[in-house]
Amino acid sequence: MADYSVPRRLAAEALGTAFLVATVVGSGIMAETLTPDKAVALLGNTLPTGAILVVLITVLAPVSGAHFNPAVTLVFTASRQLSVRLAGFYIAAQILGGIVGTITAHAMFGQALVQASVHIRTGAAQWLSEGVATFGLVAVILAGARFERKAVPWLVGLYITAAYWFTASTSFANPAVAVARSLTNSFSGIRAADLPGFVAAEMAGAFIAAAVMSWLLTPATTIAQTERARS
Repeated sequence: MADYSVPRRLAAEALGTAFLVATVVGSGIMAETLTPDKAVALLGNTLPTGAILVVLITVLAPVSGAHFNPAVTLVFTASRQLSVRLAGFYIAAQILGGIVGTITAHAMFGQALVQASVHIRTGAAQWLSEGVATFGLVAVILAGARFERKAVPWLVGLYITAAYWFTASTSFANPAVAVARSLTNSFSGIRAADLPGFVAAEMAGAFIAAAVMSWLLTPATTIAQTERARS
């Protein structure tokens, strides 16, 4: 990744998260407008989300790393690939970008710019789903970055496309996106009261994935070299 200035990196994170959320919310509004069938509407929400992730990560990863997700940012911060100070700026940019994305989607469809969602998404099954979804997302990112960095945009886009359908929560897997989706009462919304459970589950899934992948992706030769260096 080239050495881009902090303002440019923050702009990339904000812009990317804004487009991601605008796609999630906008495609949800379009889907429920076009069909009363919830399965078809979910498909109409899923495909654009997976597609936009491929595009956004491809074009913005060289600038900021294309996190668009506080959970991903904190995992990279914990592994010392990002400073705590810069991580705070990243997260602020992501949350702000997500909110702008929701407002923009509403504006494009002629709806109230900010809405209080009444969509109930709570309970053990939903929280487990978010933990599993975020675990898988972080695992895919870490393994992809290790073995096939150029494929990461496709890996993430395809994973989220799949996770929409195999998780009960439809795979938010992103605290910034969850916050932004609490401001829409459309197909993709979530009640603000349900945010703490989602965010806690997402963070737990992210850090469990980081720990598991740190062990899984460490070759035996590296372990042996470390042990010899200590002896």
